[in-house]
Amino acid sequence: MKESGEMYLETILVLGQENNIVRATDIATRMGYSKASVSRAVGKLSSGGYIVVGGNGYIALTEKGRAIAEKIYERHRILTTVLTQLGVSEECAVDDACRIEHVISDEAFAAIKEHLLTFGK
Repeated sequence: MKESGEMYLETILVLGQENNIVRATDIATRMGYSKASVSRAVGKLSSGGYIVVGGNGYIALTEKGRAIAEKIYERHRILTTVLTQLGVSEECAVDDACRIEHVISDEAFAAIKEHLLTFGK
Protein backbone atom coordinates (compact mmCIF):
# COMPACT_ATOMS: atom_id res chain seq x y z
CA MET A 1 0.00 0.00 0.00
CA LYS A 2 1.19 3.48 -0.80
CA GLU A 3 1.70 6.23 1.76
CA SER A 4 -1.47 8.07 0.71
CA GLY A 5 -3.61 5.01 1.32
CA GLU A 6 -2.03 4.54 4.73
CA MET A 7 -2.76 8.18 5.56
CA TYR A 8 -6.41 7.75 4.65
CA LEU A 9 -6.73 4.61 6.75
CA GLU A 10 -5.02 6.27 9.72
CA THR A 11 -7.33 9.28 9.40
CA ILE A 12 -10.41 7.04 9.27
CA LEU A 13 -9.20 5.23 12.41
CA VAL A 14 -8.63 8.46 14.34
CA LEU A 15 -11.91 10.03 13.19
CA GLY A 16 -13.75 6.86 14.18
CA GLN A 17 -12.19 7.00 17.65
CA GLU A 18 -13.19 10.64 18.03
CA ASN A 19 -16.69 10.57 16.54
CA ASN A 20 -17.81 6.94 16.20
CA ILE A 21 -18.90 7.72 12.63
CA VAL A 22 -16.81 8.72 9.65
CA ARG A 23 -18.02 10.32 6.45
CA ALA A 24 -16.09 11.38 3.37
CA THR A 25 -16.65 15.03 4.27
CA ASP A 26 -15.01 14.42 7.67
CA ILE A 27 -11.97 12.94 5.95
CA ALA A 28 -11.77 15.84 3.49
CA THR A 29 -11.93 18.37 6.30
CA ARG A 30 -9.34 16.61 8.46
CA MET A 31 -6.87 16.01 5.65
CA GLY A 32 -7.46 19.28 3.82
CA TYR A 33 -8.29 17.50 0.54
CA SER A 34 -11.09 18.17 -1.91
CA LYS A 35 -14.20 16.04 -1.69
CA ALA A 36 -13.46 14.73 -5.19
CA SER A 37 -10.00 13.53 -4.12
CA VAL A 38 -11.43 11.83 -1.05
CA SER A 39 -14.18 10.24 -3.14
CA ARG A 40 -11.58 8.70 -5.48
CA ALA A 41 -9.51 7.43 -2.55
CA VAL A 42 -12.58 5.99 -0.81
CA GLY A 43 -13.45 4.13 -4.00
CA LYS A 44 -9.95 2.65 -4.25
CA LEU A 45 -9.84 1.70 -0.57
CA SER A 46 -13.28 0.12 -0.83
CA SER A 47 -12.44 -1.90 -3.93
CA GLY A 48 -9.20 -3.00 -2.24
CA GLY A 49 -11.14 -4.36 0.72
CA TYR A 50 -9.74 -1.88 3.25
CA ILE A 51 -13.00 -0.07 4.03
CA VAL A 52 -16.73 -0.48 3.60
CA VAL A 53 -19.14 2.33 2.84
CA GLY A 54 -22.65 1.88 4.16
CA GLY A 55 -25.83 3.04 2.48
CA ASN A 56 -25.86 5.98 4.86
CA GLY A 57 -22.42 7.07 3.61
CA TYR A 58 -20.66 6.05 6.80
CA ILE A 59 -17.20 4.62 6.31
CA ALA A 60 -15.79 1.78 8.39
CA LEU A 61 -12.47 -0.02 8.33
CA THR A 62 -12.42 -3.69 7.47
CA GLU A 63 -10.22 -6.01 9.50
CA LYS A 64 -7.57 -5.68 6.80
CA GLY A 65 -7.81 -1.87 6.80
CA ARG A 66 -7.85 -1.63 10.59
CA ALA A 67 -4.65 -3.67 10.87
CA ILE A 68 -2.80 -1.25 8.61
CA ALA A 69 -4.32 1.84 10.24
CA GLU A 70 -3.43 0.69 13.74
CA LYS A 71 0.12 -0.15 12.68
CA ILE A 72 0.65 3.30 11.15
CA TYR A 73 -1.03 5.11 14.04
CA GLU A 74 1.12 3.27 16.60
CA ARG A 75 4.22 4.26 14.65
CA HIS A 76 3.02 7.86 14.57
CA ARG A 77 2.43 8.03 18.31
CA ILE A 78 5.70 6.35 19.29
CA LEU A 79 7.86 8.26 16.83
CA THR A 80 6.30 11.54 17.97
CA THR A 81 7.08 10.61 21.58
CA VAL A 82 10.70 9.72 20.80
CA LEU A 83 11.27 12.91 18.84
CA THR A 84 9.77 15.14 21.55
CA GLN A 85 11.85 13.36 24.20
CA LEU A 86 14.90 14.21 22.12
CA GLY A 87 13.95 17.89 22.32
CA VAL A 88 12.18 18.33 18.99
CA SER A 89 9.23 20.74 19.15
CA GLU A 90 5.79 19.11 19.25
CA GLU A 91 4.80 20.52 15.86
CA CYS A 92 8.01 19.39 14.17
CA ALA A 93 7.86 15.97 15.89
CA VAL A 94 4.31 15.36 14.67
CA ASP A 95 5.19 16.41 11.10
CA ASP A 96 8.38 14.34 10.97
CA ALA A 97 6.74 11.29 12.58
CA CYS A 98 4.04 11.50 9.92
CA ARG A 99 6.68 11.17 7.20
CA ILE A 100 8.87 8.58 8.94
CA GLU A 101 5.99 6.26 9.89
CA HIS A 102 5.52 5.24 6.26
CA VAL A 103 9.12 4.38 5.39
CA ILE A 104 10.69 2.98 8.54
CA SER A 105 11.32 -0.76 8.47
CA ASP A 106 9.54 -3.09 10.87
CA GLU A 107 12.93 -4.02 12.35
CA ALA A 108 13.99 -0.42 13.02
CA PHE A 109 10.60 0.50 14.45
CA ALA A 110 10.60 -2.53 16.76
CA ALA A 111 14.03 -1.51 18.06
CA ILE A 112 12.87 2.08 18.69
CA LYS A 113 9.72 0.85 20.41
CA GLU A 114 11.68 -1.57 22.61
CA HIS A 115 14.17 1.15 23.51
CA LEU A 116 11.36 3.53 24.44
CA LEU A 117 9.63 0.88 26.56
CA THR A 118 12.89 -0.01 28.29
CA PHE A 119 14.59 3.36 28.72
CA GLY A 120 12.25 6.11 27.61
CA LYS A 121 9.62 6.11 30.30
